[in-house]
This record gives sequence, C-alpha cells and structure tokens, in this order.
Amino acid sequence: MGEGTSDARAQVLAAREVLDEELARLEASARAAVDIPAKVRRNPVKTAGIAAGVGFVAVGGPRRLFRRAKRAVVGPSEPLPKSMLPDEIEKTLKGLGTDGVRVRGLLEREFAGYLQTTKKARERRELPVAVTATLVTAARPFVLAAARRLATQVFTPDAASFQDQLDRIRDRRASARVEAEAARAEADALAEADAEIQGL
Repeated sequence: MGEGTSDARAQVLAAREVLDEELARLEASARAAVDIPAKVRRNPVKTAGIAAGVGFVAVGGPRRLFRRAKRAVVGPSEPLPKSMLPDEIEKTLKGLGTDGVRVRGLLEREFAGYLQTTKKARERRELPVAVTATLVTAARPFVLAAARRLATQVFTPDAASFQDQLDRIRDRRASARVEAEAARAEADALAEADAEIQGL
C-alpha cells in the first residue's frame, strides 16, 4: 500500500514539474512576443519598418492611397451644381408646353441624344475608374496578407528573447521555491519549538 502511494505521489510530482515547465515556456513566449524594446535593440531597422507598415495599415493608408491614385487617374470629382433649384426646373418644363406626353417624349429624346453624343467621353472617363477598381480589388488579398504577415512578425518572439525570458522566469520561480522552503522550514521549526514549550 505504501509503495503504491509513493508511486502515485512521484507521478503527481512529475506531472506538476512538466506542467510548471510548460507554463514557464508559455509565459516566456508571451513576454518575448510583446517585448518591443528588446526587438528594437536587436534589429532596429526591421522593427521600425514593421511598425511603420502596421501603422500605415492601421490609419487607413491603403484607402487613402487608393483615393489619391483614383484622383490622379480620373481627376478631381466635379462639384455639385450650385443653382439647380426645383423652381428653375419647373419653369423650364412649363416653357416646353402644357402637353405632358409631348414634353415627356421631348425630354426622353433629348436625354437619349445627350447620352449618344457623350458616350465616348463617358467611356474614356469610366475606363480608368474600372481599371483602378479592378486593380484595387485584385490587390486587396495581397494587402491583407501583408498586414497579417506584419502583425505576425510584430508578435512572434525571436529565439534569443524567448530564451532570455525563459531564464528570467526559471530564476524567479527557483527563488520563489527557495523562499517557500525557507518559510516552511521556519514554520516547522516554530511548530517544534512550540511543541517543546507545551511539552514542558
């Protein structure tokens, strides 16, 4: 019976040691991943580039860049008319006559003629917009993949930083164990002294 208990105790202690080591590695990995000053010291140019890329994506840089490219290709957008009020439209329509069917037909023919005469100009204006929209749509997956890669690089611990953090955690835990054992020994000594005093 005593042998089985000691085996079970040894297994529990071994499992506790394995769990303790895994927790130390997990903590070291997390600390190394967010240890930005250490990353800057080890590789300042790469860290600055990654930070600039993440900042560019975070503040909406790709969207602004697309707007500027569109403006450069298409030109600035036309401002809205300042004086196209309903009264002026109504006055112009009344000037066309009182027969609604005839006025509607006239408006439809005039509009169709306008569309026909401006067809080539519209196509020239719409082609760069369509090309730009296609390029942006095609580039979107690459931009998102690059943003994910940047974020991964920012939060991936390097081996040296990980080992440094792991050593610190192991030292901290070892000193905590020593302090706990010293406190336990002191408590045992006090308990023995108290037992001797009560035994007298």
